[in-house]
Amino acid sequence: MTFPFAAYLAALASAFVTTLATLPLWRKWCLRISLVDDPGHRKIHDAPIPLAGGLAVLTGLLVPLAAAVVLLRFNFVHSVDTEALLYGLNKRKLQLAAIAFGAIGVTILGVLDDKHELRPFHKFTGQLLIAVLVAAAGVRITLFVPSLLFSYGVTILWLLTVINAFNFMDNMNGLCAGLGAIGAGWFAVIAAMDGQYLVALIAFLTCGALVGFLPHNFPNARVFLGDSGSHLVGYLLAVLAILPHFYSRLNPRPWAVFFPLLVLAVPLGDLAWVVWLRWRLGQPFYVGDTNHLSHRLVRAGLSRRTAVLLIWLAAVVIGGLALL
Repeated sequence: MTFPFAAYLAALASAFVTTLATLPLWRKWCLRISLVDDPGHRKIHDAPIPLAGGLAVLTGLLVPLAAAVVLLRFNFVHSVDTEALLYGLNKRKLQLAAIAFGAIGVTILGVLDDKHELRPFHKFTGQLLIAVLVAAAGVRITLFVPSLLFSYGVTILWLLTVINAFNFMDNMNGLCAGLGAIGAGWFAVIAAMDGQYLVALIAFLTCGALVGFLPHNFPNARVFLGDSGSHLVGYLLAVLAILPHFYSRLNPRPWAVFFPLLVLAVPLGDLAWVVWLRWRLGQPFYVGDTNHLSHRLVRAGLSRRTAVLLIWLAAVVIGGLALL
Protein backbone atom coordinates (compact mmCIF):
# COMPACT_ATOMS: atom_id res chain seq x y z
CA MET A 1 0.00 0.00 0.00
CA THR A 2 2.52 2.59 -1.21
CA PHE A 3 -0.06 5.19 -2.26
CA PRO A 4 -0.65 7.77 0.54
CA PHE A 5 -3.23 6.58 3.04
CA ALA A 6 -4.38 10.22 3.38
CA ALA A 7 -5.67 10.13 -0.21
CA TYR A 8 -7.81 7.09 0.54
CA LEU A 9 -9.10 8.72 3.72
CA ALA A 10 -9.89 11.91 1.80
CA ALA A 11 -11.89 9.95 -0.79
CA LEU A 12 -13.84 8.14 1.92
CA ALA A 13 -14.51 11.28 3.97
CA SER A 14 -15.40 13.59 1.06
CA ALA A 15 -17.95 11.15 -0.34
CA PHE A 16 -19.42 10.59 3.13
CA VAL A 17 -19.79 14.31 3.86
CA THR A 18 -21.17 15.12 0.40
CA THR A 19 -23.89 12.46 0.59
CA LEU A 20 -24.76 13.31 4.19
CA ALA A 21 -24.99 17.03 3.42
CA THR A 22 -26.90 16.85 0.14
CA LEU A 23 -29.41 14.19 1.13
CA PRO A 24 -31.79 16.64 2.91
CA LEU A 25 -31.85 18.74 -0.27
CA TRP A 26 -32.68 15.73 -2.42
CA ARG A 27 -35.30 14.70 0.15
CA LYS A 28 -37.11 18.05 -0.19
CA TRP A 29 -36.92 17.83 -3.98
CA CYS A 30 -38.41 14.32 -3.99
CA LEU A 31 -41.27 15.44 -1.73
CA ARG A 32 -41.92 18.38 -4.05
CA ILE A 33 -42.25 16.20 -7.16
CA SER A 34 -43.93 13.29 -5.29
CA LEU A 35 -41.03 10.91 -5.88
CA VAL A 36 -41.99 8.91 -2.80
CA ASP A 37 -42.75 5.37 -1.69
CA ASP A 38 -46.38 5.29 -0.59
CA PRO A 39 -47.64 2.88 2.09
CA GLY A 40 -49.11 -0.32 0.71
CA HIS A 41 -48.71 -4.05 0.23
CA ARG A 42 -45.68 -5.61 1.99
CA LYS A 43 -44.69 -2.21 3.42
CA ILE A 44 -44.50 -1.28 7.08
CA HIS A 45 -44.32 2.53 6.84
CA ASP A 46 -47.56 4.47 7.22
CA ALA A 47 -46.52 7.70 5.48
CA PRO A 48 -44.88 8.50 2.11
CA ILE A 49 -41.08 8.20 2.25
CA PRO A 50 -38.92 10.18 -0.24
CA LEU A 51 -36.88 8.04 -2.66
CA ALA A 52 -33.86 10.32 -2.46
CA GLY A 53 -31.10 7.86 -1.54
CA GLY A 54 -29.88 7.03 -5.03
CA LEU A 55 -29.63 10.68 -6.04
CA ALA A 56 -27.68 11.54 -2.89
CA VAL A 57 -25.29 8.60 -3.28
CA LEU A 58 -24.67 9.55 -6.91
CA THR A 59 -23.92 13.11 -5.81
CA GLY A 60 -21.59 11.86 -3.10
CA LEU A 61 -19.70 9.84 -5.67
CA LEU A 62 -19.48 12.26 -8.59
CA VAL A 63 -18.91 15.60 -6.84
CA PRO A 64 -15.70 14.56 -5.01
CA LEU A 65 -14.54 12.73 -8.13
CA ALA A 66 -15.05 15.82 -10.31
CA ALA A 67 -13.37 18.02 -7.70
CA ALA A 68 -10.36 15.70 -7.58
CA VAL A 69 -10.01 15.71 -11.36
CA VAL A 70 -10.08 19.53 -11.43
CA LEU A 71 -7.48 19.78 -8.67
CA LEU A 72 -5.19 17.37 -10.48
CA ARG A 73 -5.64 18.83 -13.96
CA PHE A 74 -4.87 22.38 -12.86
CA ASN A 75 -1.95 21.37 -10.64
CA PHE A 76 -3.49 22.57 -7.38
CA VAL A 77 -1.76 19.59 -5.80
CA HIS A 78 1.51 18.21 -7.07
CA SER A 79 3.71 15.29 -6.02
CA VAL A 80 5.09 12.04 -7.35
CA ASP A 81 1.87 10.34 -6.27
CA THR A 82 -0.36 12.85 -8.06
CA GLU A 83 1.69 12.35 -11.21
CA ALA A 84 1.05 8.63 -10.93
CA LEU A 85 -2.65 9.30 -10.40
CA LEU A 86 -2.80 11.59 -13.42
CA TYR A 87 -1.15 8.89 -15.48
CA GLY A 88 -3.80 6.43 -14.35
CA LEU A 89 -6.60 8.87 -15.11
CA ASN A 90 -5.27 9.50 -18.63
CA LYS A 91 -4.79 5.81 -19.28
CA ARG A 92 -8.31 4.84 -18.17
CA LYS A 93 -10.19 8.05 -18.99
CA LEU A 94 -12.52 6.33 -21.48
CA GLN A 95 -13.38 3.65 -18.96
CA LEU A 96 -13.90 6.18 -16.17
CA ALA A 97 -16.15 8.32 -18.39
CA ALA A 98 -18.22 5.25 -19.33
CA ILE A 99 -18.48 4.23 -15.67
CA ALA A 100 -19.66 7.74 -14.71
CA PHE A 101 -22.21 7.89 -17.54
CA GLY A 102 -23.35 4.39 -16.65
CA ALA A 103 -23.87 5.45 -13.02
CA ILE A 104 -25.93 8.44 -14.14
CA GLY A 105 -27.87 6.30 -16.61
CA VAL A 106 -28.71 3.55 -14.14
CA THR A 107 -29.84 6.15 -11.59
CA ILE A 108 -32.11 7.84 -14.12
CA LEU A 109 -33.51 4.44 -15.07
CA GLY A 110 -34.26 3.79 -11.42
CA VAL A 111 -35.90 7.19 -10.97
CA LEU A 112 -38.17 6.48 -13.94
CA ASP A 113 -39.07 3.13 -12.42
CA ASP A 114 -39.74 4.73 -9.02
CA LYS A 115 -41.94 7.36 -10.62
CA HIS A 116 -43.74 5.40 -13.34
CA GLU A 117 -43.26 1.70 -12.42
CA LEU A 118 -41.64 0.63 -15.68
CA ARG A 119 -42.54 -2.72 -17.16
CA PRO A 120 -39.92 -5.43 -16.53
CA PHE A 121 -39.00 -5.53 -20.23
CA HIS A 122 -38.35 -1.79 -20.39
CA LYS A 123 -36.30 -1.84 -17.19
CA PHE A 124 -34.28 -4.83 -18.38
CA THR A 125 -33.65 -3.13 -21.73
CA GLY A 126 -32.28 -0.06 -19.96
CA GLN A 127 -30.01 -2.22 -17.79
CA LEU A 128 -28.80 -4.07 -20.87
CA LEU A 129 -27.92 -0.88 -22.76
CA ILE A 130 -25.91 0.42 -19.80
CA ALA A 131 -24.09 -2.91 -19.45
CA VAL A 132 -23.20 -2.86 -23.15
CA LEU A 133 -21.88 0.72 -22.83
CA VAL A 134 -19.58 -0.25 -19.96
CA ALA A 135 -18.33 -3.39 -21.73
CA ALA A 136 -17.71 -1.46 -24.95
CA ALA A 137 -15.55 1.03 -23.03
CA GLY A 138 -13.20 -1.78 -22.05
CA VAL A 139 -14.45 -2.59 -18.54
CA ARG A 140 -14.69 -6.31 -19.19
CA ILE A 141 -14.17 -9.72 -17.63
CA THR A 142 -11.92 -12.19 -19.47
CA LEU A 143 -11.54 -15.25 -17.17
CA PHE A 144 -8.44 -16.19 -19.22
CA VAL A 145 -10.61 -16.92 -22.30
CA PRO A 146 -9.15 -15.23 -25.43
CA SER A 147 -12.52 -14.40 -26.97
CA LEU A 148 -13.96 -10.91 -27.30
CA LEU A 149 -17.48 -12.29 -27.69
CA PHE A 150 -17.11 -14.32 -24.50
CA SER A 151 -15.75 -11.29 -22.66
CA TYR A 152 -18.72 -9.15 -23.71
CA GLY A 153 -21.20 -11.87 -22.83
CA VAL A 154 -19.88 -12.67 -19.36
CA THR A 155 -19.42 -8.97 -18.51
CA ILE A 156 -22.96 -8.05 -19.50
CA LEU A 157 -24.34 -11.07 -17.63
CA TRP A 158 -22.34 -10.13 -14.53
CA LEU A 159 -23.53 -6.52 -14.56
CA LEU A 160 -27.17 -7.50 -15.00
CA THR A 161 -26.92 -10.14 -12.27
CA VAL A 162 -25.32 -7.92 -9.63
CA ILE A 163 -27.59 -4.94 -10.38
CA ASN A 164 -30.66 -7.10 -9.85
CA ALA A 165 -29.15 -8.89 -6.85
CA PHE A 166 -28.88 -5.58 -4.98
CA ASN A 167 -32.26 -4.48 -6.27
CA PHE A 168 -33.72 -7.64 -4.69
CA MET A 169 -31.84 -6.98 -1.42
CA ASP A 170 -33.46 -3.57 -0.98
CA ASN A 171 -36.20 -4.93 1.26
CA MET A 172 -35.31 -3.63 4.74
CA ASN A 173 -33.90 -0.38 6.08
CA GLY A 174 -30.14 -0.21 5.59
CA LEU A 175 -29.76 -3.68 4.10
CA CYS A 176 -28.89 -2.86 0.49
CA ALA A 177 -26.77 0.22 1.26
CA GLY A 178 -24.96 -1.54 4.09
CA LEU A 179 -24.08 -4.53 1.95
CA GLY A 180 -22.92 -2.16 -0.78
CA ALA A 181 -20.71 -0.24 1.66
CA ILE A 182 -19.20 -3.49 2.98
CA GLY A 183 -18.54 -4.81 -0.51
CA ALA A 184 -17.01 -1.52 -1.66
CA GLY A 185 -14.88 -1.46 1.47
CA TRP A 186 -13.47 -4.92 0.79
CA PHE A 187 -12.76 -4.07 -2.85
CA ALA A 188 -11.02 -0.89 -1.68
CA VAL A 189 -8.79 -2.80 0.75
CA ILE A 190 -7.95 -5.50 -1.81
CA ALA A 191 -7.09 -2.93 -4.51
CA ALA A 192 -5.06 -0.79 -2.09
CA MET A 193 -3.03 -3.78 -0.89
CA ASP A 194 -2.24 -4.64 -4.52
CA GLY A 195 -1.17 -1.06 -5.29
CA GLN A 196 -4.13 -0.42 -7.61
CA TYR A 197 -4.61 3.09 -6.28
CA LEU A 198 -7.12 4.36 -8.84
CA VAL A 199 -9.47 1.41 -8.31
CA ALA A 200 -9.03 1.74 -4.54
CA LEU A 201 -9.95 5.44 -4.66
CA ILE A 202 -13.14 4.73 -6.61
CA ALA A 203 -14.04 1.97 -4.15
CA PHE A 204 -13.40 4.26 -1.15
CA LEU A 205 -15.57 6.94 -2.77
CA THR A 206 -18.37 4.40 -3.22
CA CYS A 207 -18.03 3.17 0.34
CA GLY A 208 -18.06 6.69 1.76
CA ALA A 209 -21.10 7.73 -0.27
CA LEU A 210 -23.09 4.72 0.92
CA VAL A 211 -22.07 5.15 4.55
CA GLY A 212 -23.17 8.79 4.28
CA PHE A 213 -26.64 7.62 3.31
CA LEU A 214 -27.09 5.12 6.14
CA PRO A 215 -27.78 7.60 9.01
CA HIS A 216 -30.87 8.74 7.09
CA ASN A 217 -32.05 5.17 6.48
CA PHE A 218 -31.04 2.90 9.36
CA PRO A 219 -32.51 1.87 11.70
CA ASN A 220 -35.39 4.28 11.10
CA ALA A 221 -35.85 5.54 7.55
CA ARG A 222 -36.41 9.18 6.66
CA VAL A 223 -35.49 8.36 3.05
CA PHE A 224 -35.29 5.21 0.95
CA LEU A 225 -32.81 4.21 -1.72
CA GLY A 226 -35.58 3.47 -4.17
CA ASP A 227 -34.93 1.61 -7.40
CA SER A 228 -32.62 4.46 -8.40
CA GLY A 229 -30.43 3.74 -5.38
CA SER A 230 -30.53 -0.05 -5.44
CA HIS A 231 -29.75 -0.05 -9.18
CA LEU A 232 -26.85 2.34 -8.57
CA VAL A 233 -25.45 0.28 -5.68
CA GLY A 234 -25.60 -2.92 -7.72
CA TYR A 235 -24.04 -1.24 -10.73
CA LEU A 236 -21.16 0.25 -8.73
CA LEU A 237 -20.38 -3.05 -6.97
CA ALA A 238 -20.50 -4.94 -10.27
CA VAL A 239 -18.03 -2.49 -11.79
CA LEU A 240 -15.76 -2.55 -8.74
CA ALA A 241 -15.60 -6.33 -9.06
CA ILE A 242 -14.34 -5.99 -12.65
CA LEU A 243 -11.85 -3.12 -12.33
CA PRO A 244 -9.12 -4.69 -10.15
CA HIS A 245 -6.48 -6.94 -11.70
CA PHE A 246 -6.87 -9.86 -9.32
CA TYR A 247 -4.35 -11.86 -11.36
CA SER A 248 -1.08 -10.70 -12.90
CA ARG A 249 2.35 -12.04 -13.74
CA LEU A 250 3.74 -10.36 -10.64
CA ASN A 251 0.95 -11.79 -8.51
CA PRO A 252 0.07 -15.16 -10.09
CA ARG A 253 -3.00 -16.44 -8.28
CA PRO A 254 -5.63 -17.68 -10.76
CA TRP A 255 -8.09 -18.45 -7.96
CA ALA A 256 -8.20 -14.73 -7.13
CA VAL A 257 -10.71 -14.15 -9.92
CA PHE A 258 -13.23 -15.68 -7.52
CA PHE A 259 -12.66 -12.93 -4.92
CA PRO A 260 -15.72 -10.96 -6.12
CA LEU A 261 -17.91 -14.00 -5.49
CA LEU A 262 -16.79 -13.98 -1.85
CA VAL A 263 -17.19 -10.23 -1.44
CA LEU A 264 -20.69 -10.34 -2.99
CA ALA A 265 -21.67 -13.78 -1.71
CA VAL A 266 -24.64 -12.58 0.38
CA PRO A 267 -26.59 -10.65 -2.30
CA LEU A 268 -25.72 -13.20 -4.99
CA GLY A 269 -26.75 -16.09 -2.75
CA ASP A 270 -30.03 -14.39 -1.87
CA LEU A 271 -30.73 -13.74 -5.56
CA ALA A 272 -30.09 -17.37 -6.49
CA TRP A 273 -32.30 -18.60 -3.67
CA VAL A 274 -35.36 -16.44 -4.39
CA VAL A 275 -35.18 -16.96 -8.16
CA TRP A 276 -35.00 -20.72 -7.68
CA LEU A 277 -37.87 -20.66 -5.18
CA ARG A 278 -40.09 -18.53 -7.42
CA TRP A 279 -39.34 -20.85 -10.33
CA ARG A 280 -40.36 -23.85 -8.23
CA LEU A 281 -43.59 -22.11 -7.23
CA GLY A 282 -44.34 -21.16 -10.84
CA GLN A 283 -44.09 -17.42 -10.12
CA PRO A 284 -42.36 -14.79 -12.30
CA PHE A 285 -38.85 -14.28 -10.91
CA TYR A 286 -39.21 -10.48 -11.03
CA VAL A 287 -42.31 -10.33 -8.81
CA GLY A 288 -41.39 -9.48 -5.22
CA ASP A 289 -42.20 -11.65 -2.23
CA THR A 290 -41.15 -12.18 1.39
CA ASN A 291 -38.86 -15.17 0.94
CA HIS A 292 -35.58 -13.27 1.09
CA LEU A 293 -33.00 -14.10 3.76
CA SER A 294 -33.93 -10.98 5.71
CA HIS A 295 -37.62 -11.91 5.78
CA ARG A 296 -36.84 -15.46 6.89
CA LEU A 297 -34.68 -14.20 9.77
CA VAL A 298 -37.53 -11.96 10.92
CA ARG A 299 -40.00 -14.86 10.73
CA ALA A 300 -37.53 -16.85 12.83
CA GLY A 301 -38.00 -14.32 15.61
CA LEU A 302 -35.35 -11.64 15.02
CA SER A 303 -36.18 -7.97 14.86
CA ARG A 304 -35.68 -6.26 11.51
CA ARG A 305 -32.74 -4.32 12.91
CA THR A 306 -31.07 -7.47 14.25
CA ALA A 307 -31.68 -9.32 10.97
CA VAL A 308 -29.98 -6.55 9.00
CA LEU A 309 -27.03 -6.42 11.40
CA LEU A 310 -26.62 -10.20 11.20
CA ILE A 311 -26.60 -10.13 7.39
CA TRP A 312 -24.06 -7.30 7.44
CA LEU A 313 -21.87 -9.39 9.74
CA ALA A 314 -22.11 -12.36 7.39
CA ALA A 315 -21.03 -10.12 4.48
CA VAL A 316 -18.05 -8.82 6.48
CA VAL A 317 -16.89 -12.31 7.44
CA ILE A 318 -17.36 -13.96 4.04
CA GLY A 319 -15.84 -11.00 2.21
CA GLY A 320 -12.87 -11.12 4.56
CA LEU A 321 -12.04 -14.61 3.31
CA ALA A 322 -10.83 -12.97 0.09
CA LEU A 323 -7.86 -11.58 2.05
CA LEU A 324 -6.79 -15.04 3.18
